[in-house]
Amino acid sequence: MRQRAMWSAVLVVGLALAGCGSASDSGKSTSSDGKLVVWDWKSGEPFAKSYLDKAKADFKKKHSDVEVEFVAQPFDQYYTLLGAAIQSGKGPDVMLFNGGGQIRDRVDALVPLNDYVTEDKQRLAGWEAFTKDAKIYASPVTLQGYPIYYNKAIYQKANLDPASPATTWDKFTADCTAIAKAGAKCFALGNKEGVGIQFWLSSLGSTTLTAQEYDAWITGKRDWQSPNVKRLFQLWKEAGDKKMNSDGANSTAMFNDSFALFQSGKAAHVMGLMSDVGHWQDFNEFLTPEKLGVMKAPIVTAGTTPSLPYDGGIGYAVAKWTKDPKMAADLVRSLSSADALKAFYADAGAIAADTTIDVSQAGPAVATLVSELKSGKPALHVALSSKTLDLMGRLSQQLLSGSITVDEVVKQLAASDQAG
Repeated sequence: MRQRAMWSAVLVVGLALAGCGSASDSGKSTSSDGKLVVWDWKSGEPFAKSYLDKAKADFKKKHSDVEVEFVAQPFDQYYTLLGAAIQSGKGPDVMLFNGGGQIRDRVDALVPLNDYVTEDKQRLAGWEAFTKDAKIYASPVTLQGYPIYYNKAIYQKANLDPASPATTWDKFTADCTAIAKAGAKCFALGNKEGVGIQFWLSSLGSTTLTAQEYDAWITGKRDWQSPNVKRLFQLWKEAGDKKMNSDGANSTAMFNDSFALFQSGKAAHVMGLMSDVGHWQDFNEFLTPEKLGVMKAPIVTAGTTPSLPYDGGIGYAVAKWTKDPKMAADLVRSLSSADALKAFYADAGAIAADTTIDVSQAGPAVATLVSELKSGKPALHVALSSKTLDLMGRLSQQLLSGSITVDEVVKQLAASDQAG
């Protein structure tokens, strides 16, 4: 099953050293022996086969005598396993990362790729999510955004115009009342992993924070006491209090139970992803492209302008301990080659980092997403450290259960953010 779930806090150092899940004893760097080892959480999936075949064929042109072994790790343990490998200084030569805090928190273990990826800079987008202090640490494979999808059939059932979703928060909540009367929930929400709040924060960020607040947030100058920042968390709580969300959000896994609620027509909206899971291709399969809509975030704060939040989604990096960094970097480049990314888009439904790929046949939802890339902005949650994201997940669950106040939430998040 495709998963992009929250990483577990379970310490599995021993498992990492021995090779866990589908990892084997061969899951360590052996580049000096004519072999490169790659860790990820994608290579075991059927949809990744064509992508990997294309990447390996490209790499073979440069290094015909080098074997490449992909080790698919379970995602819910991935960063714990990777952390153990980094701590020991032993592990794969090449590794997959989510953009943002997950890679920025681990750059000390990675090789800067600036000198190796110069030729790819113009063709690929999403580099910022894999960059820290002007040094690039991974080549982007996908672009990941957090659009609001909606079910046009439910809109029709609720006597709402599917062609004109709400543009303000007040109108949106009124529409949700009509949707409830039609027998559906407003949002499909899964927050068992504590990830739902990340999507909420980023999906509504551009229409809640002013442009100045948004830009300051991305550059690290975050004012957690701003009324608009607090408003984002108040809206999260209010949506729960008003029963706009699907039942039992804190006990529902986002991946993929909450998406299943949306696909089955039990909720009118979902804050989903743009690439490879919980995305347009999955939803098209169940709802049909004609019934799937993508809406701009409704305006919460007057004077704001909605924009699609997106960044580089996933990307491959080179471990500092690899014995031949250039050869490993060549493999990273092959994993972001044009042919490989075309296959990833076709089979996985990913919006690839290569923006030259033709997506015109993928349906209206994709056309909307791609059209909004130019005016899009980095996602708010991607700017936060993994430690603060983890805390935000736990606090978001407490907010939904009513056991903490918004003021206390922003106080704790501010302290975590400032601690770095």
